[in-house]
Amino acid sequence: MSYRRVPGRLLHILAVLLLGGCGGEGPGGGAPPPPEVRVLTLEAQPISNIIELPGRVHAVRTAEIRARVDGIIQRRLYREGSYVEEGAELFAIDPREMQASLSAVKAALERAEATAANAAQDVKRYQGLVAEQAISQQEYDAAMARLRTAEADVSQARAQVDSAQLNLDYTTVSTPIAGRAGRAQVSEGALVSVANATLLTTVEQYDPVYVNFSQSSSELLSFRYQFASGALDFPQGTRMTVRLTLEDGSEYKQSGHLDFFAMTIDQSTGTVALRAEFPNPDQLLLPGQFVNARIEAGTRPDGLMIPQRAVNLTAQEATVMIVGEDDIVAARAVELGKQRGGNWVIRKGLSPGDRVIIDGAQKVRPGQSVRIVTDPPSAGQGEPTDPARAES
Repeated sequence: MSYRRVPGRLLHILAVLLLGGCGGEGPGGGAPPPPEVRVLTLEAQPISNIIELPGRVHAVRTAEIRARVDGIIQRRLYREGSYVEEGAELFAIDPREMQASLSAVKAALERAEATAANAAQDVKRYQGLVAEQAISQQEYDAAMARLRTAEADVSQARAQVDSAQLNLDYTTVSTPIAGRAGRAQVSEGALVSVANATLLTTVEQYDPVYVNFSQSSSELLSFRYQFASGALDFPQGTRMTVRLTLEDGSEYKQSGHLDFFAMTIDQSTGTVALRAEFPNPDQLLLPGQFVNARIEAGTRPDGLMIPQRAVNLTAQEATVMIVGEDDIVAARAVELGKQRGGNWVIRKGLSPGDRVIIDGAQKVRPGQSVRIVTDPPSAGQGEPTDPARAES
């Protein structure tokens, strides 16, 4: 009996040994290989510094057409919404009252001129008499005084004529600028008044146009510090180029330039007023329209940029995975700039030469060893777009 059991025990021990050996190193049970990742080796390069601000379009010139005499509107002389030239007639006010006033002051002028002519004759006649001592010097002086008074009355009457003629001219209301005439604020038969400065219409000139926007004082101070320290490069004597994005997301084809920069800070908002000028030949930009302005405020000579997919964003911070020495992964917190074209501009946290994982970061953890592959990226996972136009 014991002799027949020995082979069974040996088979059992051999099976245990074979099963235990499956956990050791061997062709089928070795350690898994390091995960594969693709990296981007950072290189410093010039990157445009773009400031994005919301703005509103304003006409470059606006004329409020108001009544300058009292009267009744007889006719509207223009088509609402049409383009009018400088000096074009827009409204006609009943001129009869002004014409009557002009006639009255002209009559007063004629009377004053007649009185002055008579006084001049008296003086001329008295000159010979006073020389012959036929009249006293006092009488001659009185004649001279009457002549000077009459001449003053003539000057006053002429001024009244000029004023009356000006009021008569004001009954035809014209525009001082060329532009697009707005909707009429009064109709025929309406009473207009100088005292109330009755608004008749407005004329706006919007080729070119202004775009007004505001920059916070803190961001402006940061920009000035960066410029002073050399972190931003801006050539002297050049103007800041500004581009617009319209409300539908399309980009306005014409570029403008910054032409006004306020030297005071608004106490209620803590912002500084800025203004840019844009050509508007097709009148695509209209006064009151909201736009998004992108100001090209210098260049970062040593900028860094990475693809968006390389950044892990949380509520607290933004981090990236980098491959350090011996191909060991480490997490790195970064400060992000602006986002553009599928890329983030890096302000702080990375340096030239750092190897940032751009594909495969979800498969690794800090402290883990990885293997870097250089095969081309799949569709939709290309390298960063043109860094020269990136934002910071």
